[in-house]
Formats: sequence, C-alpha cells, structure tokens
Amino acid sequence: MTERLRAVIADDQALVRTGFRMILAADGIEVAAEAADGDEAVAAVRRTRPDVVLMDIRMPRMDGLEATRRILAGGAEDTRVLILTTYDLDHYVYAALAAGASGFLLKDVTPEHLVAAVRLVRSGDALLAPTITRRLVERFARRDNVKPTLHRDLSQLTPRELDVLRLLATGLSNAELADRLTLSVATVKTHVARILAKLGLRDRVQAVVVAYETGLISPGGTG
Repeated sequence: MTERLRAVIADDQALVRTGFRMILAADGIEVAAEAADGDEAVAAVRRTRPDVVLMDIRMPRMDGLEATRRILAGGAEDTRVLILTTYDLDHYVYAALAAGASGFLLKDVTPEHLVAAVRLVRSGDALLAPTITRRLVERFARRDNVKPTLHRDLSQLTPRELDVLRLLATGLSNAELADRLTLSVATVKTHVARILAKLGLRDRVQAVVVAYETGLISPGGTG
C-alpha cells in the first residue's frame, strides 16, 4: 500500500476550509491541520509535516506569501505549496511562485481538479501549465516596481540546456520540446532535470520565472 497523502488547508474562511476538507477526505487524502492565517499555517506545517499545503494569499496577521516563504525556507523540502487565488491574478501569486510554490488553484476549482492538483504536486510535478505561468510572468516580470525574486547564473548551462529553457518558458510541453528539438521525450526530461539541478530550482514553474527575470526571454517575445 502507498503512504497516505497528507495536507494542510490555510484559508481565513471557515467555509472554504470545510469544503476543501470534505473533498479531500472523500478521496482518501488526510487533512492533517487547518489554519486561519499565515502564522497558524507555518506552525501547522512545522507540527504535521504535510505533503501539500493549500495556501490562501490574503489572510490576516501573516499573508500566504510570507507564510510560503517561511515554510519553504524552513527546511520543509518535501512539502509542496499550492496557492489559492481568485481570477484577479496579482503580483502576490507571481511572487509566491518565485518563492517556491508549485502552482496555484482558483478558489472555484472543481472537486475533481482539486484532488488531481494535490496528487500531482505531491508527485513532484508543477501544477500549472507553463503557458499560465508565462501569462503571470509577462504581466509582472521586469517592471520597475517588481524586484527580481530569483537570481540565477545561466552561464553554467550548456547551449542545449539554454535552448530547452528558452522553449520551456514559451509554454511548450515536454512532447512539444522533443518535437521542436528533434529529441526523445526522455532526453528532454533529462535536460529539464539538469537545468533545475544546476540552477537550484524546485520545478519548471520556477524555471519559467528565471527565464524571464534573467532576460533569456522577454515578455511578449520568444527570447
């Protein structure tokens, strides 16, 4: 039997927490704790060491962005954070992704999508498609009022790895990358894994952010 997946739900709305708890529990996912603000979320993660945190952005006392930073900087290497947001995507979401969050969910997500998302990020994948990440980055990256959040030296990447990173940031899937570069999907996955390792990134979401913030690719362009 596989180990049971454990989650923490952080949201200042009790109704949201209750709804998410019922959906996850119905699919066999254990909700180890709930939190009504960022302080409680950080404490709950330190206490329960969950696999996934569903993290609201706008909460009292400490918001979800700061809570995400503290959780991922505090030694919770195996914990993945999913940001809960509305359709009004703001710079908090972008900053949370750059801080290490593995993606975001809209608060009106369907039960099936919620469960699938939690299981996906637990497996070590990034939830949102690079095209969605690109939309966020194009909206907020390289603006005067937004400071770079990820500082990485791309000189350690090979020319082929730079090609892969540049195309990944335009929203191509592994299969599309393989077709564009005339490589096997397995080889593309190897290149992506090496890029993440060399740049010290958690997943391909952060890789997209780095590609924009370093100027490898420009908002609205193809690099």
